[in-house]
Amino acid sequence: MKKPARSVARAAIIAAAYFALCHLQNLLLPGSATWAIQFRVAETLCVLALFTTDAIYGLSIGCLLFNVSFAGALPLDFLVGPAATALAAWGMYLTRKLLLWKLPILALLLPALCNGLLIGWELTVYVGGGFLINSIYVAIGEAAVLLTLGAVLYGIIIRRQLHRHL
Repeated sequence: MKKPARSVARAAIIAAAYFALCHLQNLLLPGSATWAIQFRVAETLCVLALFTTDAIYGLSIGCLLFNVSFAGALPLDFLVGPAATALAAWGMYLTRKLLLWKLPILALLLPALCNGLLIGWELTVYVGGGFLINSIYVAIGEAAVLLTLGAVLYGIIIRRQLHRHL
């Protein structure tokens, strides 16, 4: 497969996985992927942005597709969610080599920062409450996912040298 075709295929697979994980989680644990403190398991896939830029596109498209297809999405979710995801994934890729305890801690916290600020603002606009508390709630969920499941996935990818195939 040629490189551009491989990149598109890789991004599409990541988008499909993100989309499917979000819907599966909402089916099994209703609302847990969409509340203010969301433990969105699909965000674990952000770790892939540490290894390939294709993940930036795949994650953003997967987020967009989920937000478009989810009936409870807020009106700005179609723009703000994918933008926050793209910004976080791009930042993760740029900071991927900054390691602490053999983990890219800063990179793993970027989705908490980006989503905390952007989605926190969106929640403040549509739901109310204070911007600071909304941002903290979103950031807690993001940080929890990426510092637990994300760190585990990163460790598995590195130990098994799967990053060489991405």
